[in-house]
Formats: sequence, C-alpha cells, structure tokens
Amino acid sequence: MKFFVDSADLDKIKQVADLGLADGVTTNPSLASKQNKPFKQILDEICAIVDGPISAEVTAVDFNGMMEQGRKLSKFHKNIVVKLPCTEAGLKATKALKKEKIPVNMTLVFSTNQALLAAKAGAAFVSPFVGRLDDIGEDGMKVVEEILQVYKNFNFDTQVLVASVRNTEHVLKSALLGAHVCTCPPEIILELVKHHKTDEGLKKFLDDWAKKGEKI
Repeated sequence: MKFFVDSADLDKIKQVADLGLADGVTTNPSLASKQNKPFKQILDEICAIVDGPISAEVTAVDFNGMMEQGRKLSKFHKNIVVKLPCTEAGLKATKALKKEKIPVNMTLVFSTNQALLAAKAGAAFVSPFVGRLDDIGEDGMKVVEEILQVYKNFNFDTQVLVASVRNTEHVLKSALLGAHVCTCPPEIILELVKHHKTDEGLKKFLDDWAKKGEKI
C-alpha cells in the first residue's frame, strides 16, 4: 500500500518524506488556505520534495471552469493529479480530462455507487472519505471494502485512495483490505512508528549496554 501525505505544510511533508514514507501528496483548498503563500508555490515546493502523484484540487463547480482550472494545474508539474468533486460536472470533466491524458483524483466520494461512476468516467484515483462517513454513523471502511470488490469484479484501473483518515486503525484496515493508497495527515503516519514496547525494549538495551562501559 502506498502512503500519501495529506497536507500542504512543507515541513511536515519533508519530515515524512525523509522517512521514505511519502509516495505522494494530497492537498485541498482547506489545507492550502492555511499556508501563507501562493498555491503554485506550494505545489512547486511539494513537487521538489516528493516524486509521486501530487493532488491539486479545482475550486470551480461547473464543467467549463473545472476544465480550465484542471488544464492550468496540470501544467504546473508532470506529477500533478487534478482533484475533482464527485458531481455531474466532475464526472463529465473527468472523462474529458482523461482524453487529454490529464489524471484525475475524484474526491468527496461517500458511496460505492459514486466510486463506480468515477471509475467508469476514467478517474485515476477515487477518494472515499472514511472518517466523514464514520462521523454520520456509517462504516467508512465497509464502503472501501465494497469499492475494492466492485473494481475487482470489472477490472477497473482506478486506484482506491482512502481519505479522511482519522486514526491508525483506518490505516491498518486499509492495508488489510488491499487499498492501493492511504492518504494520511503527517501526525498519523508518524504515530504508526510508535509502540510502547519498542520504547521499553530500547531503554533496556541501552541501560544494559551502559553497564558494560564499552563504546561501538
């Protein structure tokens, strides 16, 4: 499973990338708005650190606007993937952009039916929002499981990119289900490293070595 960093914070992205855990990056208007710099500069700096798919989202809601913004974003860097919302206009733009060989990450997906349509339209990635589904009492990971099964049934090339990840359990379940990608806030990726028994074991090893009084 690939890890994408769900952030526009360059320092945090670099921290994850230095661990070899950044296969790509996902951004959105909310994340970008927190950075005090132009959007193109944000994307340029991210692309300089991570050599993988970098999702950049349009803000237009109509077909023509999505096409204009999608084409513009795609020219920023060869690794840019255009994020479009799962709407009628988004599906139409996905199909049109694919014909122009511009990859699309269909975002704000909340049902298996939406994911099916995204794949048929030609999306490179589909992003089910598991955390937000959990928030309304639905089982976000169950939707991921259904999407993966449907894609397997019909040999779709669209990759399932698990989004709105809230905890390490979401990451584990994504891996167990065979999701292609899990995009996580940097804090959750770093939390995966931690286990109290690792800390305990390391302390004991170092304490025992200190008693020996030797240096390596």
